[in-house]
Amino acid sequence: MAKKSLVILESPHKAKTVGEYLGDEYKVTSSIGHLRDLPKNTLGVDIANNFEPDYIPVRGKEDTISALKSAAAKADRVYLATDPDREGEAIAWHLKELLGLSDEQALRVTFNEITKRVVLENINHPRPIDSDLVNAQQARRILDRIVGYQLSPLLWKKIRRGLSAGRVQSVTTRLVTDREAEIRAFVPEEYWHLDALLSVLGERNVPVMFTARFYGTEQKKRELHSAEEAEEVIAAVSGAPFSIKNVKRGDKKRNPSPPFITSTLQQEASRKLGMTPRRTMSVAQSLYEGVDVKGRGSVGLITYMRTDSLRISQEALSDAARFIKQKYGEEYYPGKPSVFKTDAGAQDAHEAIRPSDLFLTPDGIKSSLTNDQYRLYKLIWSRFLASQMSPAIFDSVTVDALSAGYIFRANHTAMKFQGFMAVYVEGRDDEEEAATSPLPSLGEGDKASLENIKKEQKFTQPPPRYTEATLIGAMKESGIGRPSTYAAMVSTITDREYVLKEGKYLRPTPLGDVVTNLMKERFSDIVDVTFTARMEEELDSIERGDEDWHDVLSDFYGGFRKALEDAETALEGSRIKVPDEESDETCDLCGRNLVIKSGRFGRFLACPGYPECSFTKPITESAPGKCPVCGGRMLKRGAVSQRTKKSFTYFTCENFSVCGFRTFDAPTAQDCPECGKTMFKKSGRGFNKPFCVNDACAAFVPEDKRGYKKKTDESGGQSAAAETEAGAAAKKSPAKKNAKKSPAKKAAAKSAPRKPAAKKAPSEAKS
Repeated sequence: MAKKSLVILESPHKAKTVGEYLGDEYKVTSSIGHLRDLPKNTLGVDIANNFEPDYIPVRGKEDTISALKSAAAKADRVYLATDPDREGEAIAWHLKELLGLSDEQALRVTFNEITKRVVLENINHPRPIDSDLVNAQQARRILDRIVGYQLSPLLWKKIRRGLSAGRVQSVTTRLVTDREAEIRAFVPEEYWHLDALLSVLGERNVPVMFTARFYGTEQKKRELHSAEEAEEVIAAVSGAPFSIKNVKRGDKKRNPSPPFITSTLQQEASRKLGMTPRRTMSVAQSLYEGVDVKGRGSVGLITYMRTDSLRISQEALSDAARFIKQKYGEEYYPGKPSVFKTDAGAQDAHEAIRPSDLFLTPDGIKSSLTNDQYRLYKLIWSRFLASQMSPAIFDSVTVDALSAGYIFRANHTAMKFQGFMAVYVEGRDDEEEAATSPLPSLGEGDKASLENIKKEQKFTQPPPRYTEATLIGAMKESGIGRPSTYAAMVSTITDREYVLKEGKYLRPTPLGDVVTNLMKERFSDIVDVTFTARMEEELDSIERGDEDWHDVLSDFYGGFRKALEDAETALEGSRIKVPDEESDETCDLCGRNLVIKSGRFGRFLACPGYPECSFTKPITESAPGKCPVCGGRMLKRGAVSQRTKKSFTYFTCENFSVCGFRTFDAPTAQDCPECGKTMFKKSGRGFNKPFCVNDACAAFVPEDKRGYKKKTDESGGQSAAAETEAGAAAKKSPAKKNAKKSPAKKAAAKSAPRKPAAKKAPSEAKS
């Protein structure tokens, strides 16, 4: 029997898609991520021995490694088809080393898109593993390990246990803290707007009104900085005639935005879809790896989503031209493909993010996608299609009215041709300009009458806080991190509570300020934007083969080690206090303003009078949707399992004491198309379709059909979450009942669901 060729990918889902394309001649399997890495509990890098890493098999992956070794021994060829980037190249190299493959046996293939054409084409053109790519990834991994493992213990000793620092993490936090410092130091400046309501005679001598804003003098633009300056202009023009000095008409073109790269996809998904960067990349990964499309099988819907290149394949450009002409008409195609320039220093290994098959329209395959997949695919599909369409054209009119040597200006634009805007309009982080009213037909020299003039005091505004979208934009612009790290860094600094998300804006916590100030004082290079960007360039130079990765690490480590030793000496015997963050809520017992504390299980409110007053309460977060029982607001809460001591999240109605509704399923912003009540989905990670929990609805999904696995303990008892609900604390001995609890545990215990009534609402999840 002839041996099959073995193809190894990272993801089981991607393996399924590729397996359908390759057929029976190939055995397609997956490594399920990394199989070899640095040890978790030690540095794992022999600094004295030229930074030699000590890679070990990942714990828990023994069965996977054994199965892959067995499969590789039976195969005539082994294709390492991990992701087409530095990390994917490193995983392929680790697989080669773990499986004991020779250079001739280890065949490297990459798929920029998971389509049958690309998979078959690339499997027939393998290449050796790129050692420069591997070395660049090794250098990054070791660099980050050294900074994290040698700097974090200092933070533990001098500030608080459990803190962490990182080469990119710390400078990303600094961006947020520096912006907050700008806002605090900002001094508003006064300025004034003057709006003149003018009238001119229109058709049949009927007066027509329009508004023009003060612009300046005939010589130059001028700002009005005080009420006195505004009154001076008002006095001058109130008794003087107005005339139309200039009328400028013309067409203005608005060109489409380029297709997405990683950073712009994360920004736009945040603006338009409300997705976090982490969620965006998770959903994009599923679209890249393959989705079961009715009538087509498993199909990879988008190209690789970690890229900063704007290059597009010729085939995709041809498909776009054909689709635009067929769907919209010849005038919507500019006559030749639109080519966009990739930023200097960007890696050009992959195309921009685009649909693999433009003719698989979002609405055509909507029934095969989850809601998040559909929304993100539509965003990517629309942006790419629009990038190849004709510019939008606007009719623009600018009118200057002159009085007493002062110019008042009025503008208006009206769309003449939609062009790309028929498909897609890019979102904005700032406020849209207010729409203007159409202007009357005016000519130079026409007389105008002043009907009214209104003055309005304004003040300059501080720079806005970062959103997740604008922070990623700042990281991209500053050269901090790379496409694969943007989402992870934003998530890390919020998970570590260095930064909080309030609404859509990010602000530093007192902890973030303290840690950043220490880093700026003692490790200025680590949190210096220019230094971090230069390190990224050095890693790129390793990838190009221009520098040796050992030399880059050695150059960095000398200065870092000296700074670490100096900080240890300077901070000997000291400990830095993190100031409490005061809230607006007051203590129920003593009336003091509660402060925000962080405990083992997250943030909670506590009385600053502890230990005299030990009052605590949880921080309540609003959740989307409404209670399916009473229509009340849904709240997100956390609790701690009494059995496992692990934290978990549940959702409850604000009127719980009346309606009794709580659940472990997460409410969504979607309403059931049948009954109109809020739909829920399985909580946690994954792409779970929303379901209706209203048992009176035709679309109701019973609990046993929602995807949960019933967990029992060794004695066949309840699951951990159910045990918490049942009040396991009540089973404790009297001595344990009276044991003193920490404020964090008290807050968590107060927020935990109580034992459900014997007759539960069918909509409640059992976990």
